Amino acid sequence: MLSSSETCDLFAEYVIPNYGRYAVNLVRGEGNYVWDSEGNKYLDLFPGWGCNLIGHCPPAVVKAVQEQVATLIHVPNSWHVEAQGQWAKMLSDRSFGGQAFFCNSGAEANEAAIKLARLHHGPDRYKIITFTRGFHGRTIATTTATAQPKYHEGLGPLVAGFQYAAHGDLDGVRELIDEQTCAIMIEPIQGEGGVNIPQEGFLEGLRALCDEHDLLLIFDEVQTGCGRTGEWFAYQHFGVTPDVMTLAKALCGGVAGGAMLTTKEIAPSLRPGMHAATFGGNPIAAAAGIATLQTIEEEGLLANVKDLAEFWKEELTTLAEEIEIIKEVRVLGAMIGIELHVEGAAVVEYCLKKGVLINCTQKNVIRLLPAMNLSREEAAMGLEIIADGIRELEAAGKMEV
Repeated sequence: MLSSSETCDLFAEYVIPNYGRYAVNLVRGEGNYVWDSEGNKYLDLFPGWGCNLIGHCPPAVVKAVQEQVATLIHVPNSWHVEAQGQWAKMLSDRSFGGQAFFCNSGAEANEAAIKLARLHHGPDRYKIITFTRGFHGRTIATTTATAQPKYHEGLGPLVAGFQYAAHGDLDGVRELIDEQTCAIMIEPIQGEGGVNIPQEGFLEGLRALCDEHDLLLIFDEVQTGCGRTGEWFAYQHFGVTPDVMTLAKALCGGVAGGAMLTTKEIAPSLRPGMHAATFGGNPIAAAAGIATLQTIEEEGLLANVKDLAEFWKEELTTLAEEIEIIKEVRVLGAMIGIELHVEGAAVVEYCLKKGVLINCTQKNVIRLLPAMNLSREEAAMGLEIIADGIRELEAAGKMEV
């Protein structure tokens, strides 16, 4: 086994440096922990950037994948595979019904939703409204849909037809709608944008605007879906049902997989030949996806997420009263954002040294996406180290962002 240093050297020579990587070579994961090649153990509160929703190497997913690999690895979507059909039914039964298109990632799922919206309304209606601080992927279309200029630099000209509204501004959305608008696309809770929870009535207002103007309402639940928020899907918290929903990240318990769900009335608009994904819904992903949903139900993990959310809210609210550089705490299920008045990268580094893995987004929001099966004891242990890191940052007297 190569050391972390040796692995870093290997990457420096042969891997395109388009990611900012920590100088750590991870070699094993189990539950809520990972280990590096030197044997150091880390509590992972940001596992797989949200993909490892039920922990590292969940036994049911491991077993399902092992059995599937030994039986059938891949066939094209010109054939029927029972597992894909069963997976689609399970997602349909737990959401708003309808049908699924399977792909491999969130960006691909959002690409499918963009195509569906344009195809459904025809060539004269192609505009899609998205929101500031949103994030929808890294393809050229989903990058354009992402209303953050930092992701657009050097990539122009971008895809025509995307318009940006301020998050929470219904009047601004209304002003953008015209006869060429076909859809509104939004994360019900913004993830990369800082765990931003919509103000009361905002999503309901978007639903009303879509109904009034015959627009599709697309919810990007790539980060929030499959139980992350304590409900199967985030839209279920708000009583607002989208016409289209996109999923990925946690969908297959850490295995690559994505999906777009829509109603049976809208689904035929994505007609044969207009979109595809070679590996979408492959037998391995389908087996993993089924095992993930079954694990969440059999282990009562939706209830555990709700219990842990109360813990995070209570403890972080108390911490915010103590530490002045904490600006705001935002929690919904297993999505936690701690917004600071200062940049937070130093807290991430501090936690890494202490054996806890977290994330900082938008420069000043400490973001946690812990697994649904995290225990209270593990949460308390991680929070203690995070709190110490924030205290140390405050003592350093860093400038405000």
